[in-house]
Amino acid sequence: MTEQDRTGEIARIDRQLSALREQANNANADTQGPVDKRDKLNEQYKKLRQEIRELKDERDNLNENVKTLKQQRDEERAKIRAHIEEIKAHNQKIAELKKKTPRENRRDLQKEFDDIEWKIQTTSLDMQEEKRLMERVKQLETQLSVYKKMDQHIKKISELRKELEPFEAKADATHQELTDIAKRSQELHAKMMAKIAESKDVRSEADRLHDAYIKAKEQVRPLHEEIKKLTGQKRKLQSAVREEDEKRKKSVEQALKEKLGSQAKDKLERGEKLSWDEFKLLAEDDSQDSQAQD
Repeated sequence: MTEQDRTGEIARIDRQLSALREQANNANADTQGPVDKRDKLNEQYKKLRQEIRELKDERDNLNENVKTLKQQRDEERAKIRAHIEEIKAHNQKIAELKKKTPRENRRDLQKEFDDIEWKIQTTSLDMQEEKRLMERVKQLETQLSVYKKMDQHIKKISELRKELEPFEAKADATHQELTDIAKRSQELHAKMMAKIAESKDVRSEADRLHDAYIKAKEQVRPLHEEIKKLTGQKRKLQSAVREEDEKRKKSVEQALKEKLGSQAKDKLERGEKLSWDEFKLLAEDDSQDSQAQD
């Protein structure tokens, strides 16, 4: 291949490279938009995952509070149930005592008892009358004791009901707090699930864009391979052209040198004065001739 042929081939390769590079640049430009969008979606996905973790931590903390409050509420309710059971027991005792109450009302019995006590203390009685009155006092005491026992149970019920009030108030307050926290936990859970759904959509779209980018890169790969191949061919041709140029230059320099050397010898034979360059040229020729003979 002549130098002209090589030069023409280099020009042809340059044209091909220019067209291929333009195609590759256009293809890369087409992928840049989806790549930027993919990167933004990946950042959005990371942000969503962080928000999801924070929501989950907050929800879990609230759920732990709910468990604690449920335990406290149940403890208060257990106290309430125990008091209610005790009140029921006292009411049952009162119901049983009511069955034993005498037909006379309590006021009449008490009045009779007080009257007899006063009579015994203030009146001189014979033995038989005193004995009879003492027997009646015993009967009245027995009858009145039923009412006294009922009073005791009623008093205990009143005490238990007073004790119930703080338990019920605390149980109600705990239950209300528990309900509020549980509602907040449900809201956080719903928000978290919405974020999870959103993150899945974002991740899916980012993956789709990434797959499209990889596919586009695969489609551009042959262009880059062809560019690489043509670039290698161009370098080889340029190297060959340089070698030819070097050979031509050396050939021209050698011809000029021989011509100048021949002219210098002719001047020397004619007895003409040589220039310093002509002298050096003849000296180099003699040296080369000597080396060749050796």
